[in-house]
Amino acid sequence: MEYKKFGDTYVVRIMRGEEVMSELTELFNKENIRLATIEGIAAAGKIVMGCYDFDTKFYKKSVFEGQTFEVSSFLGSVTEFEGKPYLHVHVCFAGEDGIAHAGHLNEAVIAVTCELFVKCIDGEVKRAFDEETGLNLFSLK
Repeated sequence: MEYKKFGDTYVVRIMRGEEVMSELTELFNKENIRLATIEGIAAAGKIVMGCYDFDTKFYKKSVFEGQTFEVSSFLGSVTEFEGKPYLHVHVCFAGEDGIAHAGHLNEAVIAVTCELFVKCIDGEVKRAFDEETGLNLFSLK
């Protein structure tokens, strides 16, 4: 991963073979980023995503690999949960058939490159576990 800061924004390049969520977590820990937005594009060789099942309170995971997928959108947020950065990222991508898939991103291994912009926000937003949904939601109190 390479990155450079311009004002309140980090421009990030994640390299071939690197995994997006772990690289971003490393960046957020190193730079002490606890509130930001994430957006970007990429070409990935493996994507693991989920769709939340409210009834079971679990993510149903899907794994896509075996070709290069064009990621048209990484979109997400960084907040804080239990003193650590908490990433919540969604992804939209398509394979060579052009059929788009979208969902909650668990993992993306880069096949070519990944270009991200991380815009830091001055402030603090923590997350708290919500019994009703079974998720860690924004706590704006």
